[in-house]
Amino acid sequence: MGTDLTARVRELLAMYDRPDACAADLLCDRHPADAIAFTIVDRDLSSIDLTYGELRERSARFATGLAQLGIQQGDRVATLMGKSTDLVVALLGIWRRGAVHVPLFTAFAPPAIAFRLEASGASVVIADADQAVKLAPGPDMPADPPWQLIVSGDAPEGTLGMLDLLAEDAQHEPAAVIGGDGLLVELFTSGTTGTPKGVPIPLRALASFQAYQEFALDVRADDVFWNAADPGWAYGLYWAIMAPLASGVRSILLHAAFSPTLTWQVLERFGVTNFTAAPTVYRALRADSTGASMHAALRRASSAGEPLTPDVVAWSREHLGVAVRDHYGQTEHGMLICNSWHEALDAEVPAGSMGRALPGWTCAVLSDDSDTIAPTGELGRVAIDTENSPLLWFLGYLNAPERTAQRYTSDGRWYLTGDAGSQDANGFFRFSARDDDVIIMAGYRIGPFEVESVLVLHDQVAEAAVVGMPDELRGEVLEAFVVLRNGFEGSVELEAELQDLVKKKFAAHAYPRTVHFVASLPKTPSGKVQRYVLRQKGNK
Repeated sequence: MGTDLTARVRELLAMYDRPDACAADLLCDRHPADAIAFTIVDRDLSSIDLTYGELRERSARFATGLAQLGIQQGDRVATLMGKSTDLVVALLGIWRRGAVHVPLFTAFAPPAIAFRLEASGASVVIADADQAVKLAPGPDMPADPPWQLIVSGDAPEGTLGMLDLLAEDAQHEPAAVIGGDGLLVELFTSGTTGTPKGVPIPLRALASFQAYQEFALDVRADDVFWNAADPGWAYGLYWAIMAPLASGVRSILLHAAFSPTLTWQVLERFGVTNFTAAPTVYRALRADSTGASMHAALRRASSAGEPLTPDVVAWSREHLGVAVRDHYGQTEHGMLICNSWHEALDAEVPAGSMGRALPGWTCAVLSDDSDTIAPTGELGRVAIDTENSPLLWFLGYLNAPERTAQRYTSDGRWYLTGDAGSQDANGFFRFSARDDDVIIMAGYRIGPFEVESVLVLHDQVAEAAVVGMPDELRGEVLEAFVVLRNGFEGSVELEAELQDLVKKKFAAHAYPRTVHFVASLPKTPSGKVQRYVLRQKGNK
């Protein structure tokens, strides 16, 4: 059992971690031209099939267009796009050119977008027509930006359109060879304090992504696979787009906003057999179970982003015909510990456990007071053994050696995930809590610092702290505790102003659902806000 999957890990590493690795070949050109790469589904359930042959031709044209704009190997090219044909063509064109993709979540407001563009040094931004307005010069966006805008869809007059680049008839240059260490993506992840951290993702990470798809999700060649996560974030980018392209397995992309009714309809209409999404999606489906009896085709159901609760598992067993399984990972590594579907890894997992470490990874729980493995069953720090995890690909945060160093034990042996948990005698891990204050809402990571930085922009606010509070549907929602300047008082109107400010200056999804106006914030002697005290107050 273990030997076969260990051999598969070696095969994947040999494929992706080599000096002559070419992303365009590995993600597109080596697959049969008539094979379907993606089925793009619209809100009205109409769909188109996108083949690898079409992807090769269109992405080659787009890469030529990027070259004529002066984009060189290693340059950063950002996308502010929904799930669409144009997104996949753009990504493959970027990688064919040897450039580095910078994903931008479409719910971000201009300041959050500008920060990521400036931090990455992006040369080009490709944006959907309805997103391009966020890049217009204004108080949060430079008047003379160092990046060029390309619009997908109906481009305004005087703006370069993606169709213009796709019309290029110039001779295509050979696809870039970047090797296993060459970068494909630079993705920003939120933390408790400080600005978002840039995570460089090398081509060899595809070995880890495909291993998870095979071992934990058990995606097979004849599956109708649908990962409902947004590609502006790691789980959607890695396993709705990158891993399916790497493996050649058809993937569904829904070009529409989430709704439980539409999700049920897609599951039924397209006969989805392998489905994965954040727990909040399953909770929303449970709240609207009108189509639940129609999905006998579903063979596998998986979840990631936050721990599953037992009630969701029980519901899925009855209404989906398969019990959804919990998987654990991070932006910096991909998926690590899983209740896996592969027949060689299938096991009776204790209730509440997130499973065992996947082949290619060695994980453990370290004691809180020493960098040694904690006794069985004892709560400690979930960590990755850097010496015995061949699928490990993390290179360190962008231009942040100190923040990178904080992730490792002093001897460099263990990478500290920042999560607390325990491990039983049979190797099953149980998640306990994050040891930071990152908020996970509907599967999206939200750093308190980014929201707090916006709240204090209001001229009536002296201090602000943000915490995550339990929510039945989303897992967590944001609540803010605000100290006002002298002479001002809290009100319903001010609460609405602050909520709207966060939507405009950070992200539409990340506003505080409740704002508590308080006289002071609880702090440690060193001045650090005690968010756990605020969570206790919010629960009362």
